[in-house]
Amino acid sequence: MDTKQAIDALGALAHEHRLAAYRMLVECGPDGLPAGVIAERLGMPPSSLTFHVQHLTRAGLINQRRVSRQLIYSADFAQMSGLVGFLTENCCGRGEGYAACLPDAPSAGCNPSNKKAAS
Repeated sequence: MDTKQAIDALGALAHEHRLAAYRMLVECGPDGLPAGVIAERLGMPPSSLTFHVQHLTRAGLINQRRVSRQLIYSADFAQMSGLVGFLTENCCGRGEGYAACLPDAPSAGCNPSNKKAAS
């Protein structure tokens, strides 16, 4: 990831609704969620969600696919890893303390019928 891509990604995440949607999609894993479910969980109109997911898509952070009449969004984990790698590239000088810089990766799934919003 280069500096411009990192700036675009960080800029896209620098909004509470986009950050909440992105975190929700990361939690759900590669299967993602339908747009309607995301909008419902975030308590926003579909048109507002469209604006926000387009921003995340342009930044390369999420993917969109169509399944029948639904748009399904999912996190682009390669881009996420690229961003984290960019941010931690020189962490602790890559010396002895480098392992402390690496984020923990708790595993969690996602159930589209779950009404709880990601926080």
